[in-house]
Amino acid sequence: MEEISDIIADYVQDVEYERIPREVVHEVDRRLVDSLANAAHSSSSPAAGALRAVGAILKGTARAVDGTALSLDYSAFYNTFLIRYLDFNDTYLSREPLHPSDMLGGLLAVGAAMGATGRRLVEAAAIGYEIGVRLCDYSSLRAKGFDHVLFLGVAEAAALSKLLGLDRARTKNAISLALVPNVALRETRSGALSMWKAGAAANASRNATFAALLAREGFTGPALPFSGRMGLVNLILREVHEEAFEGLGEPRGILRTHIKEYPAEYHAQAAIEAALSMEFEGDVEEVLVETYEAAKTILADDPSKWAPRNRETADHSLPFMVSVALVKRRFWLDSYDLIGDPDVERVMSRVKVVEREELTAMYPKRLPVRITVRTDRGTYESYLELPRGHADRPMSDAEVIEKARKLGLREDSIEMAMRAEELEVEDLVI
Repeated sequence: MEEISDIIADYVQDVEYERIPREVVHEVDRRLVDSLANAAHSSSSPAAGALRAVGAILKGTARAVDGTALSLDYSAFYNTFLIRYLDFNDTYLSREPLHPSDMLGGLLAVGAAMGATGRRLVEAAAIGYEIGVRLCDYSSLRAKGFDHVLFLGVAEAAALSKLLGLDRARTKNAISLALVPNVALRETRSGALSMWKAGAAANASRNATFAALLAREGFTGPALPFSGRMGLVNLILREVHEEAFEGLGEPRGILRTHIKEYPAEYHAQAAIEAALSMEFEGDVEEVLVETYEAAKTILADDPSKWAPRNRETADHSLPFMVSVALVKRRFWLDSYDLIGDPDVERVMSRVKVVEREELTAMYPKRLPVRITVRTDRGTYESYLELPRGHADRPMSDAEVIEKARKLGLREDSIEMAMRAEELEVEDLVI
């Protein structure tokens, strides 16, 4: 097989701003708005406070997106954590899922520190998205017990290589140094979850930043990180779909990714929307959620998903999120204040989640869910295949901007992010 890091390194050299379709440039701007808004809201969280305390010990000089002074690689960690913490940034779903905008944390940190232009940022982001979605089409990590942030690190290393202007050899080394030492375990997302759910992506971003900086100065990594005898394919992936990297041309991968309308893991988006659309009467006696394998495996895999005790588990709990939507008839960030609410817990105890083969067969092109609610007054049903924000049912610019406003992003930050290609990266960092 052809070494994937060679293919990626060649592609990084080929893509220039002029080759990027205008709709892709616009989509990068939209993702910057969405990501910066997530970061703005996350900055006040206890987890972010803990990370700032560690940053003070490290005594860095780079500026994070909220103005905090940190070392450059830790700034990438911190930025990415803020973007990822709410589980409200974008998603791609294929053989492996990914949150591609996680990589923007590292790109903003490095771009601001190195004086990069907005055009170069757009180039880098478009490449990173393209490589990220292609890797997710290439094989599954989740099925083998490894975490998707492994693919994030590779994609971000490629993007950072473009941002830093690395040549082919240095780009290949950056990819290798991001991948070989940093194989992440899926235990991050198994059962009851922790703050590391967002920390895993942040760590991948930090590792990619360190790898790209090492490669920039001529530090070398293993030549065959994918196809070598002890490389990723031979030890972990085994089943690969090499056609995923055929026909690399214009970087249009971002157009296949999805923005979230609700602050929840993406497999819950359709379920929340379907539950909110239901008009029922009476006391809930039973809730049946029929869905596809990935939704059940990720969001209803463990008894803890019927008894979440922290935000990280609750936003990966299909029973909790559906119950909140049914009980409160709305779903937003303050919905997680309802952890332990007796009305929600009563309904949650009556939720059953089952996989249906016919629904699994529709994934990932469709994200089908059927919710049946039985009350003392009757039986009610709602079915949905595509949530709002999906690439085939996208949110408008106005909706993305309104979401950013609700998350607390300033108007001047929104305006600048929506024309990032005209500015310097430093302008986007508070």
